[in-house]
Amino acid sequence: MKFVQGLNREILRLAIPSTFANITVPLVGIVDTAIVGHVADVSALGGIAIGTMLFDLLYWNFGFLRIGTGGMTAQAFGRNDRKETAHILMQSSTIAVGAALLIWALQWLFVNIVLSLVPCSPGVDAFAREYFFVRVWAAPATLLLLTLKGWFIGMQNTVLPMVCDLVVNGVNIVASYVLAVYTPMGAIGVAYGTVIAQYTGLAVAAVLLLIRYRYLFPLINFKECMRWKQMRRLFVLNSNIFVRSLCFMVIYVGFTSLATLYGDNELAISSIMMKLFLLYSYFLDGFAYAGEALVGRFFGERDERQVVQTVKILFVWTVVIDVVSIAVYAAFGNDMLRLMTSQEELIAAAQPYMIWLILMPLISCFAFIWDGIYVGATAGKDIRNCMIVAAIGFVAGYLCLAGSLGMQAVYVAYFIHLIIRTIYLTFRWKYIRQTI
Repeated sequence: MKFVQGLNREILRLAIPSTFANITVPLVGIVDTAIVGHVADVSALGGIAIGTMLFDLLYWNFGFLRIGTGGMTAQAFGRNDRKETAHILMQSSTIAVGAALLIWALQWLFVNIVLSLVPCSPGVDAFAREYFFVRVWAAPATLLLLTLKGWFIGMQNTVLPMVCDLVVNGVNIVASYVLAVYTPMGAIGVAYGTVIAQYTGLAVAAVLLLIRYRYLFPLINFKECMRWKQMRRLFVLNSNIFVRSLCFMVIYVGFTSLATLYGDNELAISSIMMKLFLLYSYFLDGFAYAGEALVGRFFGERDERQVVQTVKILFVWTVVIDVVSIAVYAAFGNDMLRLMTSQEELIAAAQPYMIWLILMPLISCFAFIWDGIYVGATAGKDIRNCMIVAAIGFVAGYLCLAGSLGMQAVYVAYFIHLIIRTIYLTFRWKYIRQTI
């Protein structure tokens, strides 16, 4: 009993700061959408949805900077290999800077190619381009923050990522509101607010790193850690996670892109609904991060008993969060919708989709918590294969149902992919345990 209680306290120690910080993450998107929804027209709402999609295409594909860094660092921490933890930070940071420079170099080509494939009105297209070409200058800060956040979590420290997230998201909300409402920028001020927030957060993260982990810096041998032999495992894991991210793009970008086929109103509604869908996941992600840190650590220590018990406790908390989230969505779903937009026509048009809001926690909760567990286990191949199957399920589901269900088929397809993820990861876990 003491063993379980101690492990539960450790999970809460890691999960609570992440949950607290994650609450502010959807608030940024909600505030940005609400600002645009109140100061601009439907085209601007659709434009910010497309602009956000463009960055999802970019940054989600570099999600390995957080995921791979976190999982490998946690296992090195479990082995008590300080030099390895320092080298992982240096390797991932180098990749992050290189990736940001690549994004800058290809930004015009990227935007023109993607927007040529996404059908949208001239007003939506114009705002999306303007939004992108402002926000892209935050690329180095965004990717380095992903790296640092993953590394901090791997070091069993979720307080520092919490501080960084609170700073970034707090500055983002304030700067976006002030620039959009009180300056001639108007709606595009939300993009400038994001740039300001990202660089502020990076500065804070760098200071925290220097204060808390300066003892690791003398252990870094740049020439050694940049050798292929040292970086191979990180690259292999990251390549699998990169494929996973591409599959995520098929689903999440596909969700937005398919909505454009049904008009600007449906695009605006789908943007709002996706933000509300993911609102609850930021509470659950705190426990997924705890699972990532602890499962990775116990894999590094080769302690199967701790791994098994950690997974059991994580699933208990998952069920608790699931029940509470369903109740909140059922009671306050329409109130949340009204916070996002004051346009009555959008609120009325969104009603047929509100049932999905209530079903979201029930159908997605286990898939989300498994993600954190598998990241800690650095089970790259299974993470990759699961998302390949899920992406195929999303596309097949939509193609089969679009003719009879219309826009509702987009939502059904999205939930099909969640069910596939849950089933796949659940049945593969017994094989992952055998690698401890």
